[in-house]
Amino acid sequence: MDFVSIRVITGDVARLVAFYETATAVPASRYTEDFAELRTSRATLAIGSTRTVAAFAPGAARPGENHSVIIEFLVDDVDELYRRLAGTEITVVNQEPTTMPWGNRSLLVRDPDGNLVNFFTPVTPDAVKKFAR
Repeated sequence: MDFVSIRVITGDVARLVAFYETATAVPASRYTEDFAELRTSRATLAIGSTRTVAAFAPGAARPGENHSVIIEFLVDDVDELYRRLAGTEITVVNQEPTTMPWGNRSLLVRDPDGNLVNFFTPVTPDAVKKFAR
């Protein structure tokens, strides 16, 4: 088994895709107006409209109601990303990047649907080793 993606359901695919393209500098592949993907070397973030939920189980997923999941992106330099995002409308949760006890320097933001998104750079030797390829 291999974990390959996470899908976020939204009422506005174009708005959410624009947010993630701006924040990550990764272009999305737009397959339909209801579905897009941002692919990185490690995983895929899929973004689907509420209309796509009907194919699985109508009403099973509702946008903007996540209060337990944090979407995380490994970045080369979280401080540089923070400076780049400073001129945007992206909502930063912690006021500036913070070094966490487990060795990652992190920036926590909210996407337009209110989902938490963590951008992080490993900074301690153990954290760097953990994410080395």
